[in-house]
Amino acid sequence: MKKWLALFGILSLLSLSSFAQKSINADEQAIRTALETQRKSWNNGDLNTFMSTYWANDSLMFIGKSGVTYGWQNTLDNYKKGYPDTAAMGKLTFDILQVRRISDTHYFVVGKWFLARSIGDVGGHFSLLFRKIKNKWVIVADHSS
Repeated sequence: MKKWLALFGILSLLSLSSFAQKSINADEQAIRTALETQRKSWNNGDLNTFMSTYWANDSLMFIGKSGVTYGWQNTLDNYKKGYPDTAAMGKLTFDILQVRRISDTHYFVVGKWFLARSIGDVGGHFSLLFRKIKNKWVIVADHSS
């Protein structure tokens, strides 16, 4: 009986240690919050707030089905052209598959996106490079397909 209790205790400690290692740190939480801001603002038809999670710089890179777009304003213009109204925008959901720290100032995020729309549902995958600039996590590169 004592052996079983000892084994149970060891397994419990290992389980707690594993849980602690998988907990989300403040940087990852900030990135997940930025993605939630995107989801909510998209679903409200608010592209300007949606774009607040992107780096407001001419070096922002967006890679989509039409190729590479550089710049925050060009990216916003493309979103407005591709999604001119809330029917085209639909309701956005994300499935975050991976959030990986690659340096003190960079995270790599991979996931799936899905738009439920009255005009036909669409979805795909994305990879995002987040960079911490002026103490804020922003998307500096987005590859969505």
